Amino acid sequence: MSRYLLGRVGQALLVLWGAYSITYFILYLLPGDPLSIMLSASGMEIDALSPEQLAKARAYYGLDQGVLERYAHLLWGVLHGDFGQSLTLNRPVTAVLAERLPQTLALAGSAIVLSLVGGVGLAYLAAYVRWAPLKTALSRAPALGFSVPVFWMGLLLIQVFAFSLGWFPATGSNGLASLVLPAVTLSIPSAAVYAQVLQRGFRDVAREPYIVTAYAKGLSRGQVQARHSLRNAALPLLTLIGLQVGNTVSGAVLVETIFARNGVGRLVQEAVLRQDIPLVLAIVSVSAAAFVLVNLLVDLLYPVLDPRITHSPKVA
Repeated sequence: MSRYLLGRVGQALLVLWGAYSITYFILYLLPGDPLSIMLSASGMEIDALSPEQLAKARAYYGLDQGVLERYAHLLWGVLHGDFGQSLTLNRPVTAVLAERLPQTLALAGSAIVLSLVGGVGLAYLAAYVRWAPLKTALSRAPALGFSVPVFWMGLLLIQVFAFSLGWFPATGSNGLASLVLPAVTLSIPSAAVYAQVLQRGFRDVAREPYIVTAYAKGLSRGQVQARHSLRNAALPLLTLIGLQVGNTVSGAVLVETIFARNGVGRLVQEAVLRQDIPLVLAIVSVSAAAFVLVNLLVDLLYPVLDPRITHSPKVA
């Protein structure tokens, strides 16, 4: 297990370094001058500055360095916990993330919980009910869930629950009530995927000999599904949870824009448009770290659900 953990940590560090490096060089390949974009955003034109002022500004933000020199400088700072200074906000990147990250974590965490509860509950009901019309409707519901565009679902929820019923605020990020509609919007596609995969898992597990044995012992259908079917059918779901974390983070950009939430999603959109390289690199690094951490936890949970799976090296 120790060797496995060390190997996975090494892979995680390589993923983080690769995500950071690829993002850096892609941003430098984008057309446009970051200093010009930054000045335009503040209402100034680059032609209004003298050559001496331009040189000082480029030196202050590190834009006078070469591509590789700037890369080494930024990477060295990241290794010491310093993501540098935001080019557009003129503030330390860590301070900006400290303000925005809690909003996105609350949104992503709520969406993940809702998607798991909704997806697992829907798949469980579809496997449990016997009435054919209801079973068919529940089985086909996931296809509808991930085929509906997220932005359309968000606008629909705003129209119904904010404007018509007035139950929740349409926009903003103040209080728990403002989190409900964005979290539901973000959770629907993931819940649909979880439900579809888990439904297939229930069907496959139903043919296993231990399920027949459980029924032979006198267990009810509910007991068999809860104690035996769900545990084994959930194995593919674990892998999906790790993959869906990336989709949740990317979906937060759209959802936070729709609901006007001051989170990392809107921040990364603004940072990319303004070529705020240090800020984009910090957001990518944090997102990649969350992705590799969740996938590592998923791998460690596999032996808990299925004792036949082990991370120990096989002995010949």
